[in-house]
Amino acid sequence: MLRKWLTFYLQCWRPYRYRQAPAGLADFVLPTLNAAFFVRLITLIIVSYIVFGTFLIPTYIKGGSMEPTYKRIGVNFCWRMRYLLHDPQRQDIVIIYYADKVLLLKRVVAFEGETVEFRNGDLYINGMKLDEPYVKYACDWNLPPRKVKKDHIYVVGDNRSMPIEQHKFGQVAKDRIYGAPLW
Repeated sequence: MLRKWLTFYLQCWRPYRYRQAPAGLADFVLPTLNAAFFVRLITLIIVSYIVFGTFLIPTYIKGGSMEPTYKRIGVNFCWRMRYLLHDPQRQDIVIIYYADKVLLLKRVVAFEGETVEFRNGDLYINGMKLDEPYVKYACDWNLPPRKVKKDHIYVVGDNRSMPIEQHKFGQVAKDRIYGAPLW
């Protein structure tokens, strides 16, 4: 029984060049609804469900906190395996699980034990100004120094021209990192 099923399954996947050419455009556009077609279709559905439900999560970008690096509205994929074996590095872009099915796209700027401060729009880590070539718009943010807690990272968006009240940023637990954008 297993041999019979395996032979049938392998015949369904044989390369297209070994099959007969379609008789016309109708045969090409509308496939023959036989068992081989349904085996391929079910296999494709299962593989897609596993890949896009576990490893490559489609994400919708809505908001301007990461402009100009990412446009205000767009679609990207979250690569879940990126930080499986190691922690993010400084200036990596991460996707963070924020609330009920809400993901935020932010840049990592500081790690646990470091002191973060904004002075006249410039970011200081442990009293030293951080070079941020990705920040294109000037700002006037001022925040007093704050120390990043244990097992946390400090994230902020690239668009600093937004008022500080409209921007979501700050300390985030490392276990809330969902992944990294694919591009």
